[in-house]
Parts: sequence; C-alpha cells; structure tokens
Amino acid sequence: MAHLTQIDPPKPSSFDAHHAPEKSLLADCVHCGFCLPACPTYVLWGEEMDSPRGRIYMMQKAADGQAPLDQRFRQHMDNCLGCMACMTACPSGVQYNKLIEDTRAQVERNIPRSTEDSLFRKLLFATFPHPRRLRWMAAPLFLYQRSGLQQLVRESGLLRMVPRRFAAMESLLPAVPAHFAWSMPERVMPSAAPRRRVGMLTGCVQQVFFSHVNAATARVLAAEGCEVIVPQNQPCCGALMVHSGLEEQAAAMARAIIALFDKADVDTVVINAAGCGSTMKEYGHLLRDDPQWAERAKAFSEKCKDITEILCELAPMAPRNPLPMRIAYHDACHLRHAQGIHQQPRQLLAGIPLLEVAEIAEASLCCGSAGVYNLLQPEPAEELGDRKVTHLLATHSQAVVSANPGCLLQIMSGLRRRGEKTMPAFHMVELLDASIRGLAVQDVLRGDKSISLGS
Repeated sequence: MAHLTQIDPPKPSSFDAHHAPEKSLLADCVHCGFCLPACPTYVLWGEEMDSPRGRIYMMQKAADGQAPLDQRFRQHMDNCLGCMACMTACPSGVQYNKLIEDTRAQVERNIPRSTEDSLFRKLLFATFPHPRRLRWMAAPLFLYQRSGLQQLVRESGLLRMVPRRFAAMESLLPAVPAHFAWSMPERVMPSAAPRRRVGMLTGCVQQVFFSHVNAATARVLAAEGCEVIVPQNQPCCGALMVHSGLEEQAAAMARAIIALFDKADVDTVVINAAGCGSTMKEYGHLLRDDPQWAERAKAFSEKCKDITEILCELAPMAPRNPLPMRIAYHDACHLRHAQGIHQQPRQLLAGIPLLEVAEIAEASLCCGSAGVYNLLQPEPAEELGDRKVTHLLATHSQAVVSANPGCLLQIMSGLRRRGEKTMPAFHMVELLDASIRGLAVQDVLRGDKSISLGS
C-alpha cells in the first residue's frame, strides 16, 4: 500500500472575520524590494519589518495563522506613516493603502494598548476631528500665543520636563488667527455666469486655524467661474480615524459627509487638504459592505477632486499677475502617492508669471507629519522633518509651498528648530489667489491672511 502523507489542516487566521486584509491583495506583493528606498521608516532604520514588504509579510503570516497579533506586530504597524510612497514605487500595483488601513483596524480591535497610549489617542480623537471643540480651544491658545507666554515657555526649557508627545503637540501649534470664529458663507458666487457648481470641504483643523486658506480657495474657484457651495456644520471626513484604525467612527463620519454633500446637489466636491481627499476618494472601499451606502459612497467618491485637479480641468479665466519670487514646492504624500497628483500643482504654479519653483531633494520622502503620526511618534517624525528642512533650505528659496495643512505645520516646526523663523510656508492655493488678486511679493511674504471673499 502506498504511503499516504498526512496534510495538516490550515490554521485559522489570527485576524478576526471583519474586513481582514484581503489575501488577493497580499498576494500582489512579489517582495521585489522597490519599496524599500521609498519607505521613510526603512530609510531611517534599515529594518526589514519596518518596510512595506516586511509589514505585508507579517500580515500574510497573521492571515495564515502562523503569527499572532501581538505587541510586536502592533509596533511595526504603528511605525508606518501611511505615506503610501511605496505605492508610487511599486511595479506590481500593490494596494498598500487598503492593506494597512484594514490591518490597523484589526490592531485596534484585537491588540490592547498601554493606558498611557490609549488615553493620549482618545485625547487626540476627541479633539482634532471636531471643529467646534477646536474653536473652544482656539481662544485660550490665542491668548497663550499673543500674551508672550508661549515664547516664555519655549525659552524656559519647561517643555523638556513634560511627556514627549505633549511637547510635540506644543511645538506644532499653528499661529491662531484673530478670526478663528469665522465661518465660510453657504455660497460664493462668481462675477460672471457660473460654468461649474462645486461643493467645498472646509475640514476640521483647516476651518479653524487655516480659514484664510479656505477663503483663498473659494476666491480662486469663483475667479475661475465656479459657484461654490459650502454646506454648513460639516463634520470630520473621517481621515484621521481611517488612518488610525478607527473604522466604525470613520464610516459614520463618511455617511454624514456624503449625505450633506448629496443634499447640496453639486457637480464636484473640491478638497484642499490632501489627507482628506485621499480618504474621501476611498469611501467606496470604506463602506463596501454597507448595502444602503456602498453604491452611494462609490458615486460620491467619483465626484471628489483636489483643488489642483479641478483648476487644471478648467481653462483659466482669471489673469495671473507676476509674483517675482523663488519658492520650494513640497509634495504632500497623500496628494502625490495616495492620489497620484504630481504634475497638476506644478502646472498651476508654472502659470504664475515670474514665479520660480525649486524642487526639493528626496521629494517623495515624507516630512513626518502623516496625520497625527508626528504626535504619536514624535522622535522619527522630527528626524524626518529635520531631513526635509535641510533639503528645503538647500534650495535657497524665499518660502515653501505645499497642499496640506499638516505638512505646513510640520515644516514650520522644523524650520523653528533650525532657527529659521522668517521663512513662511503657504498652501499652494494662496499663491494662486495672490497672483489673481495682484498682491505684491512683500504682502505675500508677510502672510496675507485675508478672509474677505471679495476681490
């Protein structure tokens, strides 16, 4: 009788049954290594398990029941910035964004965190995704900054005595504008007959601390013939929750955003924050198992466009006035890698007469912001920020320009650590707005914070 080889039954997956990383997506990775030099944590540490290839290997082992969901697994997943530079580098088209986001949701459900870590995360997510709470915080922060207390605290060395994460939070504080309570009107009309009806996302941190960027966005859209509809009382889009594994909360926020903008009946939803845009374009995946929302979410995502995409689609109407200055353009990771938007910002900046745009070395490497990564993992975030600032200063530019508020805060913090307190950082749409309005370079460099929606 022939000898029969006994085959062991497959082991159960270490992941729970709800949205485990899809095995077909895991199988797309051929472990070629093209992602290694693109990954910020691998560049910093040279550790295989802190590369996309290594993390996918760990996911596969967990999916096959050959590795537990333990603290080691959690740490390597937490170390990932979620910048998606690996997706740009990958020749096999691995959808790492879906893999890491589903895995992080598994981590949050199945691997306990320390009390300290858990409480700090709850603090962040009880604050940043809630514009009303941010407005409540803005008043004391305004006094803290304008009274000179902030400067005193920073110069005294007191921040070296508080937990590292809280010190990072203080170092990243934006300058609170005097008009922090201002809100966008419900509609902004162009001077001529509208050629497009667009909805505009106001964001969370953006609408409180970067309201001048929202105002500039609306002015530019109106100057290019768009009727701009701004649904009031917008909730968070869920980006921070998606990137941190809080799937249920993210899904609830996505449904609220979809319902609000569907009611507004707009052709396009315009987004000026890269992290928000990348998440909203993936609502179809987030709500894929919801029978009432799956198709609706997919249709909504197809209407979502970054501000640079919509402006490149529209033939320019408003004349551009010269801005004779040299700027360095920083690619926000969730614009370049997650959304694949690279040429559009450069095309728009090239349309401004006399504006010189410098490229930054290691342009595809993350600055360390990555949502709330710079608060949760301040040490590697600062190392990446300092690396980015070194390359930025090497361009000898007068200002740095990006398309995401988190990147701007991270770079400004890095510039302060280097003693460079005079180099301003702008959202790209601010320069377009300044050129259309004919502002002088001196006014731009001083930081025009206009929230007027007139010309």
